[in-house]
Order: sequence, then structure tokens, then C-alpha cells
Amino acid sequence: MGRWRPPTRPGSQYITLEGANRLRVELDTLWRIERPQVTQAVSEAAAQGDRSENADYIYGKRRLHEIDRRVRFLRKRLDGMVVVDQPPTDPQRIFFGAWVTVEDAKGEERLYRIVGPDEFDMDPNYISLDAPLGRALLGKTLDDDITLQLADGQKTLTITAIRYTTE
Repeated sequence: MGRWRPPTRPGSQYITLEGANRLRVELDTLWRIERPQVTQAVSEAAAQGDRSENADYIYGKRRLHEIDRRVRFLRKRLDGMVVVDQPPTDPQRIFFGAWVTVEDAKGEERLYRIVGPDEFDMDPNYISLDAPLGRALLGKTLDDDITLQLADGQKTLTITAIRYTTE
């Protein structure tokens, strides 16, 4: 078996205003605060002499590469993003940014918010619109049923509420 893997599908380009702000703050922190500190530490470690056995120098350079890679990723990602900060014209359907309440066959309810792939880690109730549940919910209306194929069988969920505010 070779090492070749098919390329992954790029994530959706949609993001909420809160998610975009979080990525901008991370980019600014990395570029203006953390990178200058690590650069200073690396130059101080380099001044100490032999760089081949200097752990501060080696790990500092490695951290600089990590920071630069993340900065490049964030800049490229933010350039292509579409910030969604307005509710859709049809609030009765599920679109990006919706808060959706679903109920399973046992009567247990769960609340989810459909967000972009760069921000689903901000809250345990956030799901990516690229996730199977997020894709299944998109375009549905109140009282629609969705069926998900899980490892232990199928699960049917009923949509009981849709809203676009955090109230």
C-alpha cells in the first residue's frame, strides 16, 4: 500500500462574525506578540555559540516554523472567507448559522448551531456544515425528519425548532 492519499475536499468558505473575529485575533496575536518573542529567544540562543546542541535554538526555530505556517494558513483562509452576519430571507428553513433543536426517538432533545469548519470547536453545540449531520439539516424545515447512518445503525431525528438568534 502506497502513501498516496486522495486530496481532501476543502472546507466551506462560510464563517460567522464571531468565528472570523476569533481567527483575526489569533493571527494578530501570533504575528505581533508571539513571533517577536520567539524570534528574540532564538537570536539570544544563537548568540550563545554552538547551535547544533543548543535546545533553545533548535526548538525556537521549530516554533518559528510552526507560527509561520499557521500565519500563512490563517491569512489564506481569511482571504477566501464569506462572513455571514445576517439571517436568511426564509427563517423557516435551516441555513448556515441556524440554531436547530432536534429530537430523537427516545424524546431526547439536542440543540445545535450550524457553523463553518473553522469554528465548530468554539462550543460543544456547534457542528460544521460539512459534517454529515450539518449537511443533512441544511434546507430542512420544522417537523422534518432526517435519517443518519451511524456505526451502530440508523438514527432518525425530528426538527423541533429553528432560530437564528442566541436568545
